[in-house]
Amino acid sequence: MASVDAGRSVLVAAPTSSGKTVVAEHAVDRALAEGRRTFYTAPIKALSNQKFRDLGRRLGTDRVGLMTGDQVVAPEAPVVVMTTEVLRNMLYSRSDATRGLGWVVLDEVHFLEDPYRGAVWEEVVLNLAPDVGVVALSATVSNAGELGDWLTAVRGPTDVVVETRRPVLLRTHYLVAERGRGRRLHRLATHRGGSPNPDGRHFDADDSGRQGRGRGRGSRWATPRRDEVLGELADHGLLPAIHFIFSRAGCDEARDAILADGVSLNDEAGVGAVDDHVAARLAGLPPGDLEALGVDSWIDGLRRGVASHHAGLVPIFKEVTEELFAMGLLKVVYATETLALGVNLPARTVVIDRLTKFTGQTHEVLTPGQFTQLTGRAGRRGLDSDGHAIVCWSPFVSFDRVASLAGSRDFVLRSAFRPTYNMVANLIVSRTRAEAVDLLGRSFAQFQVDRQLANRQRRNAEKRGEAERIRADLVEASVVDGDQVPVAALRPGEVVVLDDGLAHLVLSVAHRGGGRVRLRSLDQDGRMATVDSAELG
Repeated sequence: MASVDAGRSVLVAAPTSSGKTVVAEHAVDRALAEGRRTFYTAPIKALSNQKFRDLGRRLGTDRVGLMTGDQVVAPEAPVVVMTTEVLRNMLYSRSDATRGLGWVVLDEVHFLEDPYRGAVWEEVVLNLAPDVGVVALSATVSNAGELGDWLTAVRGPTDVVVETRRPVLLRTHYLVAERGRGRRLHRLATHRGGSPNPDGRHFDADDSGRQGRGRGRGSRWATPRRDEVLGELADHGLLPAIHFIFSRAGCDEARDAILADGVSLNDEAGVGAVDDHVAARLAGLPPGDLEALGVDSWIDGLRRGVASHHAGLVPIFKEVTEELFAMGLLKVVYATETLALGVNLPARTVVIDRLTKFTGQTHEVLTPGQFTQLTGRAGRRGLDSDGHAIVCWSPFVSFDRVASLAGSRDFVLRSAFRPTYNMVANLIVSRTRAEAVDLLGRSFAQFQVDRQLANRQRRNAEKRGEAERIRADLVEASVVDGDQVPVAALRPGEVVVLDDGLAHLVLSVAHRGGGRVRLRSLDQDGRMATVDSAELG
């Protein structure tokens, strides 16, 4: 906050629920005190809607606006929450709305590594007026300093604040179903004493004991069913939970299957509270529209504490689901990964259905950053002493891979900036050729490439200098000071003077039949040599 008071931009990289939003709110307050506007950007509509509600409660609904693809509310307000694309479009069109802008909050700025939308964050940073301050909020990344250096290069002085400690301890578990007459579940910690749990590899073996991924009907192990997972959570006090499934249809199917089993997780008081909230939120909506949307089935799930959440739901259904979960009236939500992007809906437990995700072309294992983003929802600050992340067994991912993801702290942010058709069209319409070239040259992607090239050139120069010093020392040595040794006693890395009078760096020593030894070396003139012991005097 001192950085904001000093008029400097700031990057805050910290885990979920660690208080990053306080810095953003301070920037909002400062802008209001100076009579300037603030734009608060978010990557998804769900997060935008939540920030709109939160800021409205804090500042008053008359001072906060909202601009997303779904709705526009009070766009002339001094504080406007919007998706990042909306601000990008404003900047390219040189909208009058950006006049008097004091601060821009870029929430979830690590989203700039997204291959499809990440460039938008960089376009915003590069197109903002020089006098606009930036508050960038990010998950913990390994190269926050590098991102801060880039922001300093393109925006001016930028302070970097990094916090790696989670406010709530995270415990990660591995959940496996065992086939057989007495089908049962096994749950174990992914780590023991700071190292991968050795018992986990047991679940990578098939019935015959041979190592390998157990697959098909002959395997002893299986992926737990959704009802088995929910039963495990309920039996061990691990609710409420968010169960991540990387498919909209999969989320709805999981919800429907649980309801078909007759599960009810709310007591009578909870059911009444759900009814009151839903009735208030849906009041005034046309009954015919609600019926077409399947409102009765949706409400039935809410009353029983079960819901799905994904981008395919109509906005009002998503908002009510988020509100009921925050109120503690939903015990399990089957959600796509969009719910992990900053939406303040912490649960006691997060379940990851599988560690592979379809990218549109192929299935890939989650990155450490994606895994951290999902598990960041686990643990309610002030309510839970620890949070839990449960990874379900899969025949396609070994336990070692699971443990590696769970224990990884390596989240290096890589720019996904590349010229797109949309970007090129915007640049042609709104910028000169020189301005377009300048913008591309100042991107974070180019910054990272330039820095890598500079580091590579520096390392090469150091190696060349060291090689020159060694060569000079060898050339200047006029007297050989050492003992004679048999060739068989030499080791790679040693320096020896051979019969040719030149110093050689030993590269390898190969022992042949009959006691012969073959030596490969690099002489002081830079030439490779192969010498047989029989050739040496």
